Amino acid sequence: MKNNVAILLGGIKGIGKGVGLALAKQGVRLAMTYYDWEESLPEMQSDFAETGTPHFIEKVDLLDMEATSRFVKNAAAYFGGVDILVNNIERGGWPVVHGPYTSGQWDLEMATTLKAKRWVFDAALPYLKRSGAGCVINISSIAGIVGRSGPAGMVFNDGYAAANRGVSLLTETWARLGAPEVRVNEIMLGFFETRHAEGTRGWGLLSKQQKQDIINHTLLCRTGRMEDVVRAVLFLLNDAPFMTGSVIRLDGGYVLGGDRVPPMPEGQSDV
Repeated sequence: MKNNVAILLGGIKGIGKGVGLALAKQGVRLAMTYYDWEESLPEMQSDFAETGTPHFIEKVDLLDMEATSRFVKNAAAYFGGVDILVNNIERGGWPVVHGPYTSGQWDLEMATTLKAKRWVFDAALPYLKRSGAGCVINISSIAGIVGRSGPAGMVFNDGYAAANRGVSLLTETWARLGAPEVRVNEIMLGFFETRHAEGTRGWGLLSKQQKQDIINHTLLCRTGRMEDVVRAVLFLLNDAPFMTGSVIRLDGGYVLGGDRVPPMPEGQSDV
């Protein structure tokens, strides 16, 4: 991947930053956005500078179509093209944090999780096609499968869940639009550090039992770590040239639930 060019959304902290640093260490040149968490910008700038890999960071309101298009054009002009898009942009409202929905919260979750992803993809697709071996990775959530139910009911709001179910449809549509020059795949995350688990405000508001219920519901009995996401991203970029339109569910088995398979009973018949 050395000298490839990647557009990475939401690189200022958490999973976006972790993935970005991993790509920079592989020699991938980066065009990154941020919007919130301005207080984390100096640390982000310092950390990426230490990689020694060319990059630039720009404050962009990804809900603004014109600003989004301008950012993508600037990235392509600055680096001479675009090879990779890591579509890591979302807004999730925790029930335990926000309580009952307001109209504004619902609209923000839909617009950020779905609309922003689409505008960025639309702007980047011509450059990705021109690359000849473009790769798009949509980052989504198992909220699109489990919704506001079970132990996840304190974490995933209805609108966020509905938006994430829509992401998988976009992944399939975009795979068709991008083929054969561009592969489009999706990583569907479960409960991860910095996203819906440790290192987030909402996780800190859950009781000890509520946290344990989530872990008990996860077959691997833990939350996800940064390196789990990084390995999945690098797999899609480096080792999956025949994969497109696919979803990798990276959730430690949460969707399957914590129920174990019982021993086979003796039964009542020889037939």
